[in-house]
Amino acid sequence: MTAGRDGAGRTQEWCSRQARRLGWFLSDDDPLEPRYDPAHLAGTLIVCMAAAGGLYWLLWTLLVFEGGIFPKIAAASAVLLTGKTLRDYGYEGRPEAMGVFDGWTSNVAALLLSLLLLVALMRLYRAGAKPRP
Repeated sequence: MTAGRDGAGRTQEWCSRQARRLGWFLSDDDPLEPRYDPAHLAGTLIVCMAAAGGLYWLLWTLLVFEGGIFPKIAAASAVLLTGKTLRDYGYEGRPEAMGVFDGWTSNVAALLLSLLLLVALMRLYRAGAKPRP
């Protein structure tokens, strides 16, 4: 008879310890603390990764794709301002043989998107920097 009571007492002690441990996780939240929703956190992470990927694509296309935009600017400047011709830079008049000008449409599109993003961020910054009444 005493063994049964002893086991029941240990079981009750174990259950009360577990209830205290779980109570720390399952207790009511303090109303003054901010609430964190896992969906909002996941959405923030996804948006941040997408923004980082978009920025990476934009800069890679602008600076690296098919040699980047700077060799194309230098070649175009040399053609316009000096006696060099497009043929000097590998251009043969065919889309598959553009020489240094390969990928210029992607580079120019990335440049325009970069400028658009820069203007949008400047407007956002100026709107946030205005003094509030």
